[in-house]
Amino acid sequence: MMDTENLFGISQEDLMGTLVEIGINLLIAVVIFIIGMRLAKFFSKMVAKILEKRDSDKGLITFMKGLVSGLIKVLTIVTVFSQLGIEMTSFIAILGAAGLAIGMAFSGTLSNLAGGVMILIFKPFKVGDYVQCQGESGTVKEIQIFHTVMTTPDNKTIIVPNGPLYNGNITNYSMQPTRRVDFTFGFSYGEDFKLARDTVLQIVSAHDKVFKDPAPFVKLGNLGDSSVDLTVRVWCNKEDYWDIFFDINEAVYQKFEEIEGISMPFPQMDVHVDGGLKDPAAN
Repeated sequence: MMDTENLFGISQEDLMGTLVEIGINLLIAVVIFIIGMRLAKFFSKMVAKILEKRDSDKGLITFMKGLVSGLIKVLTIVTVFSQLGIEMTSFIAILGAAGLAIGMAFSGTLSNLAGGVMILIFKPFKVGDYVQCQGESGTVKEIQIFHTVMTTPDNKTIIVPNGPLYNGNITNYSMQPTRRVDFTFGFSYGEDFKLARDTVLQIVSAHDKVFKDPAPFVKLGNLGDSSVDLTVRVWCNKEDYWDIFFDINEAVYQKFEEIEGISMPFPQMDVHVDGGLKDPAAN
């Protein structure tokens, strides 16, 4: 039999007792960890269900799910350390000493967290809105703790950090119920301006999704290098924007091709030759 007292300075009974105690503490720590992770999942889902029943904003739901889950997981890890005999006061002191370095390292992360909170409070957009921000455009799908998830019309997923997002310019195309559709239609110089204007006005006024009030606007907007340009502005419901945009572009092009006295312009350059120039080779 091994003489543990001579080898380790502790009797065999004391050694066995210590090992059993360590094993029990380790087992309890594992159980606490497993239960804590499941509780984090359970409570985050419960919070989401409560908020859904209250018809809360979808962005708030995803944000609170992540926040509740994260807090419970942090508390679980702290409890596990305590069960294993790690003094949390010493651990906190170490964190305090390294706080400046940690703060600098995670300044971007903390900024993203603050940005997420500000987005939920002031609501510059919500889940389902089509927005343009940080050089990207897409439909908002989720507002997470640290980032916002968007999808583009061609089904790409874009993840934008909340900090720069909130601190930058945000264009929300879905916030207002109506939108204005702008067009510029050009025709060649010397052609019938009144005919072109009346033709475009008739086309936009006949579209069933274009508002009658405010009335469509069709005026001479610009005298370009190669064309006379009509500025056209019509109002519609936001969901009809692209239908009107494509329909009217197509209709105007077809009509201009059919009507005599109106033609689509092409880039032109007039070259004037001075008759007084002489060929140097002739001398």
